[in-house]
Amino acid sequence: MSTDPLSIDLIDRQARMKLPSRGLPERLAAERARDFNEVYLPVDESWAIYEASRCIQCAQPAPCQMACPARNNIPRAMSLIARGNFLEAAAVYRQTSSLPEICGRVCPQERLCNAACVRCRTGESVLTGALEFFVTEYERRVKGVKIPVGSATGHKVAVVGAGPSGLACTDQLLRMGHWVTVYESRAAPGGALSYGFPNFKVPHTLVNEIWNSLAQAGATFVGHTLIGKKKTVNDLFANGFDAVFLGVGSSIDAPLNIPGETMPGVLRATEFLVRSNAERRNLPPRQRSGFSIGPNVLVIGGGDPATDCGRTAIRLGAEQVTCLYAYSEADIPGRAKDRRLASEEGVAFEYLVKPRQLIAGEDGSLAGVECERITLSEADESGQRHLVESPASTFTIPAQTVIAALGYYPDPIITATTPGLRTQQWGLMIADHDTGATSRFGVFTGGDAVTGPDLVVTAMVAGRKAAFTIDAYLS
Repeated sequence: MSTDPLSIDLIDRQARMKLPSRGLPERLAAERARDFNEVYLPVDESWAIYEASRCIQCAQPAPCQMACPARNNIPRAMSLIARGNFLEAAAVYRQTSSLPEICGRVCPQERLCNAACVRCRTGESVLTGALEFFVTEYERRVKGVKIPVGSATGHKVAVVGAGPSGLACTDQLLRMGHWVTVYESRAAPGGALSYGFPNFKVPHTLVNEIWNSLAQAGATFVGHTLIGKKKTVNDLFANGFDAVFLGVGSSIDAPLNIPGETMPGVLRATEFLVRSNAERRNLPPRQRSGFSIGPNVLVIGGGDPATDCGRTAIRLGAEQVTCLYAYSEADIPGRAKDRRLASEEGVAFEYLVKPRQLIAGEDGSLAGVECERITLSEADESGQRHLVESPASTFTIPAQTVIAALGYYPDPIITATTPGLRTQQWGLMIADHDTGATSRFGVFTGGDAVTGPDLVVTAMVAGRKAAFTIDAYLS
């Protein structure tokens, strides 16, 4: 038998399988729907030790680790947490993730690591995400997070965009000894983490702490700078940068493409979430003024941003909030967990419903949305099911506010001003999946600007991959 105290040989799997999850305690829906504070109640060390002790330490490669886009060594972290070695567990996560405090909160564990957990065959998986953010925040609280800076290389790298991919790329480049300047179109770093995600999902103070760690390691932040307008990628090279990483995400809202979408009362998800959640001092003057929503709010879309909009509208005082999605609930791309929380807070979901037009009242303002019921065809040869419209099934939903949350496209300004940078459908940049290299020499990218709207963890992983490629390119 192995002498390693963490050896799987010493694990009583049968005993561990009998341990039920105690769950992650949540605030009451009626309470949390009145503010923007976190949904979850604090947990302590004993909770973490117990939950991690439910891990049966599967043989390598563990299914949970293989299902994690970051390839976090989850079994090792669970072993350490079960023994109360929280700081060591946090170090395990930071070996493969630059944003574990964030990913532990917003990753869809139910279709990634938790879905792969063998405990799902007979019961509930280990709450790996909750343990991930518990130990990494424990680390911040107990000793702080100091990024180890590598020996100075003399190379300068420009990171464009301070969202998940840009922050992750910056984190790794600093560890390699490169000098990094981060350019961001908005006032503060964080990207969608600061301007898109509501505080009840990602505490904005945490995002500030993450950036402060990068700044203390030497990263320079330049806000209010839209690359492609104030400066171009060519300008960055002319100013002495040796490489450029484009982590600009997808920030242009897809249109509704139905009559009436320009009338007052129709909002885009980005504008709504930014003005509702971001700190006023970090917004341009035109967005700092408050705005009102009507008692009946209709959100059109089914992804996580749509759910975030619905939950935010509830917190802003809406009496009735409904999310419309054209496909079935089984087809919806957003997290089931977030929809469950939203439903508890008062958001209704209507599936297989499509908006036809927006209806104005006698005063010309938005009064409602004409909709129709939808059915789905049988799957075609490619496995896809298509919408079948039913004009005879039209009905009207009262609404004084409509929020369009149908997805996002990249801002074309960078690609339009960067010669040699190839794009594909919807303006997405073309880049090597494993390296982040683009068609333009010295320019790298990753995240939503390449994939379209995706997960925080996939953007983070792309930023890290690109950093390693940039380091090799500069060597």
